[in-house]
Amino acid sequence: MQLGIGLPNAIGGTTRQQIIDWARAAEDAGFYSLGTIDRLVFDSYEPIVALTAAAAVTERIRLATDVLLGPLRQNPVLVAKQVLSLDAVAGGGRTTLGIALGGREDDYVISGLDMSTRGDWLDDALPRIRAIWDGDGELESKVGPHPRNDGPTLLVGGAVDASLERAAKHGHGWTQGGATPALFKESSDQLTEYWDRHGREDQPYRMALAYFSLGPDAQKNAQDDLGDYYAWLGDETAQMIVDSAAKDADTVKQYIAGFEAVGCDELVLFPASSDPEQVGLLAEATGL
Repeated sequence: MQLGIGLPNAIGGTTRQQIIDWARAAEDAGFYSLGTIDRLVFDSYEPIVALTAAAAVTERIRLATDVLLGPLRQNPVLVAKQVLSLDAVAGGGRTTLGIALGGREDDYVISGLDMSTRGDWLDDALPRIRAIWDGDGELESKVGPHPRNDGPTLLVGGAVDASLERAAKHGHGWTQGGATPALFKESSDQLTEYWDRHGREDQPYRMALAYFSLGPDAQKNAQDDLGDYYAWLGDETAQMIVDSAAKDADTVKQYIAGFEAVGCDELVLFPASSDPEQVGLLAEATGL
């Protein structure tokens, strides 16, 4: 199983220098990927912009939106082009578009969009994104930069049946955020059924997300960042997420072992602090 680390793009107050230093440190430490989280109504960096900054100062590490909230962008052709552009800046073949719907009403309200149509948008957008990446169509083939080194990877996020079927129909795989290994396995097994039903002969790529907060301020950072970020879910759920963050090396190792045991291909551990020292602490905890 590959190990990724989240870029602190969704931690309030993160600076330009912290984004750059974090990306360089993650690559130097040997992490497989850098991930981003997406929100509009929050003090956060837009994912494609943040990953482009990371691409400019790295050479190897993969760049993944985990996830990008697709319907908030509205134009799937522009999304496809943005990801192709990011991948070209990165040198080709190291970008993953994890894409999903999002559940925060305020992101849709401020965008003037109806949340009830978001699934329909994604059903239409996914094949159009793939067509552009694959050059399938007269106009589609003219949308560049053209893919290099196999181009970007498309993962569909979510745990409901509709999300899993979308992944099977249109994606290279699937990503699930904030699940336990047991819940990940349950959804993963359902994904396999949809994959077979749609006649896919390849194997789906499976990605998961978890949180970590290490060092002497681990609890405080988790409380301040994750508690604030997930406050919209209610105090009880937000506190559960705070409490679930890995705050010591043993828990980090338990998460890694747990997700690896249920067939996860890549686990991205997202931070609760934008201090680049967290990169070294996580690398030490994981044994990289």
